[in-house]
Amino acid sequence: MGNPKGFIEIERKEGGYRPVLERIYDFGEVEQTLNYRDRQLQASRCMDCGVPFCHWGCPVGSKMPEWQNAIYQGEHKEAYHILTSTNPFPEFTGRVCPALCEKSCVLAIHDEAVTIRENEASVVEKAFEEGYVIPQKPACRSGKKVAVIGSGPAGLTSAYWLNQAGHEVTVFEKDKKFGGLLRYGIPDFKLNKNIIDRRLSVLKLEGIHFQADTEVGLDISHEELDKQFDAVLLACGAMKPRDLQVEGRELEGIHFAMDFLSQQNKTIGGEKIKEEKISAKGKHVLVIGGGDTGSDCVGTSIRQKAKSVLQIEIMPKPSEERVEDNPWPYWPNVLRTSSSHKEGCERRWSMSTKRFIGENGVLKQVEIVEVEWQTKDGRYVPVEIEGTSEILDIDIVFLSMGFVSPVHKGLIDSLGVNIDQRGNVASEDNITSLGKVFAAGDVTTGASLVVRAMRSGRDAAESIDAFLQK
Repeated sequence: MGNPKGFIEIERKEGGYRPVLERIYDFGEVEQTLNYRDRQLQASRCMDCGVPFCHWGCPVGSKMPEWQNAIYQGEHKEAYHILTSTNPFPEFTGRVCPALCEKSCVLAIHDEAVTIRENEASVVEKAFEEGYVIPQKPACRSGKKVAVIGSGPAGLTSAYWLNQAGHEVTVFEKDKKFGGLLRYGIPDFKLNKNIIDRRLSVLKLEGIHFQADTEVGLDISHEELDKQFDAVLLACGAMKPRDLQVEGRELEGIHFAMDFLSQQNKTIGGEKIKEEKISAKGKHVLVIGGGDTGSDCVGTSIRQKAKSVLQIEIMPKPSEERVEDNPWPYWPNVLRTSSSHKEGCERRWSMSTKRFIGENGVLKQVEIVEVEWQTKDGRYVPVEIEGTSEILDIDIVFLSMGFVSPVHKGLIDSLGVNIDQRGNVASEDNITSLGKVFAAGDVTTGASLVVRAMRSGRDAAESIDAFLQK
């Protein structure tokens, strides 16, 4: 620990966001960065705890105290090597991870956690800037071939570790560009897609093969994969959205959130949009669902010049501070306000959607009602509060209530792989019922965090490597 009094002498300082009246007119990344000296000072706040709960809280087991100290000492190359020893893509997690590590940092007891996520992004950007992110080709090849289906965080992570183990890896992607959720699900104002392309260039030079615009099960059969590859990894995510079956659901103007977000990302990326353009411009927008995807719909709608944006959530409003049954170092179930929320959005909680109202097949209004949560037959359920319903003038709705499972139609159905009770691909130690077919990420757990998908991808690579060495 370079400065044993750092956490006492130096206050937490964040980079913050670009001014609202600047950022809402473009899709550039909203976060700002600290200067070199400030970043060193922030790293010096790490206490090098006897029990580093940050390490415990991080799904990929990042060695925070070690690389924080390296930053403070000015050893950025060393910091990068320590960081990437457990996480090959810190430029992704440094931008979009909710930072479970910071929530379990000992200093978080007083809401003054080390700025671990921002420090992480700083390390990798310094590494690219100074030229020590170089392709690391394996010393020798095993002669074994692995097919990775899906190029999201789980697929890319697994491909990286398998390639480093000497196996020949081919990543298949159904879309025109690689990155999966990172490219098509996360807005550019949170993750510029040049960041993905920069890393892909390195992975290609390391020997990983990439095949885009190829839907396994349609463009190439699983029988062909079985013949060509010694192992197959399913890393195709959990992209079946949760629907809202209420009166008027068939009206024009009601869209799934991911359709809206991916279309905007494709537009910015220069891809042609085949389907009808989804636009919030000049419209009264309702976002149903209070999570990160809903927040992304808010920010995207504002940038598209929506007339107004309302986000509703069926759950009660969280407290602004931890409650007694939610102690540190566990994840704090508190109110979260994103950069998009600060750009001009009304938010309401304990609200349920009763019906969509239209005219000539087009959405015009939405009826919502307040609910209170009660325990009935051992279950926690929402109950409408009589006399609280209201009808809103709404032109477009984005359904952002999460995802229920992977899409079964196509690859998963054709494979005949076992499915668990939640509709996910059943696996044990990332091994499915088909032996040489493995699974990683959201396809096995349902929708989760990027960093958890990366951990799952690493675990799957270890299982596949062990299988190939038998």
